[in-house]
Amino acid sequence: MEHRIERIKKQLHSQSYKLTPQREATVRVLLENEEDHLSAEDVYLLVKEKAPEIGLATVYRTLELLSELKVVDKINFGDGVSRYDLRKEGAEHFHHHLVCIECGSVEEIEEDLLGDVEKMIEGQWDFQVKDHRLTFHGICRVCKKAAVTTNSTS
Repeated sequence: MEHRIERIKKQLHSQSYKLTPQREATVRVLLENEEDHLSAEDVYLLVKEKAPEIGLATVYRTLELLSELKVVDKINFGDGVSRYDLRKEGAEHFHHHLVCIECGSVEEIEEDLLGDVEKMIEGQWDFQVKDHRLTFHGICRVCKKAAVTTNSTS
């Protein structure tokens, strides 16, 4: 974890920002809960345990700054709540998600599935792609299995 914090600190410094104690507490919470796709409120509640003096506005500002600097990605899974996802080390693009419309689970796809699509867009539309994100909404394997089990016992 310390290695990643040091890397984020360097990213901030390269853009003339400091890794203040409040920012570091926020980054640590994101690192510790990397799989959870936390909302700003979730981050705030967890940061508050580490730094009781921190305010919600500070956490929001920190998350927005980290988003602008591409340390985190701000995502919305269609439920009206912005969530924050740390960019993977060395990731050229945002990773993709599978969102279950039954149970709300979120699964990540680390592979970049859109390389060929980007080339096509750049070629046909003369559009320079800087980033992309892809979210599939459907029914996860657990919910599908539960539905099959329910239907076969009915």
